[in-house]
Amino acid sequence: MISPRTRLIVVTNLHNPSSVPAGEPDLREVVELARSVGARVLVDEVYLDAIYQDTPRSSFHLGPEVVVTNSLTKVYGVSGLRCGWILAHPDLARAMWQLNNLFAATPVHPGELMSVAAFEHLDILREQARRVVEADRVLLNEFLERESNVSAVRTRWGTTCFLRLLEGDVDGFLERLRAEFETSAVPGRFFEMPGHFRIGMGVNTEMFAEGLGRISRALNQAPLLLP
Repeated sequence: MISPRTRLIVVTNLHNPSSVPAGEPDLREVVELARSVGARVLVDEVYLDAIYQDTPRSSFHLGPEVVVTNSLTKVYGVSGLRCGWILAHPDLARAMWQLNNLFAATPVHPGELMSVAAFEHLDILREQARRVVEADRVLLNEFLERESNVSAVRTRWGTTCFLRLLEGDVDGFLERLRAEFETSAVPGRFFEMPGHFRIGMGVNTEMFAEGLGRISRALNQAPLLLP
């Protein structure tokens, strides 16, 4: 799909919604492809720090064509602060800063101060999140072993899982899941994969277990068959 008209290639690492990591050799190849047509590569690394052992270095180091976005919202669990950041070549970063200064108006200063405090304790926040995610992953793997009507690529890391519904219509299933079980998941059509749906981990293990239980009960009702 790359052509001389290409200006930006967007990658998520860890991949959203599957949580599959992209290795540095693969990312370097993407950067070289972008460089060949004068494009940039935007790598969203908001899930990258969910690799809790030997965390890869940021893709920002792969070249001046790379722009990296990240946030406190996912791995660190403080989404209420609305704090994110961008790594980019100095000239581009300066232009982004000027645009943000023009359009963002006045930020919430107490939130900025609390974000600075969070940065001083990232290891504590990350460790707290790690314990929740690892407990959730145990439950997820048990769920995948038990349920025959869904499958997923299993990963060691990440806070999202992309489930494939093997029989029936995903949108109909998710509608029933909401209506009858008061439980929501993200439709795969949002990711151009309509036979799937995404679930998230890492907030509260008791709540996650309850959610999996409700999905199981919905799956084990009479399937919604495609017309």
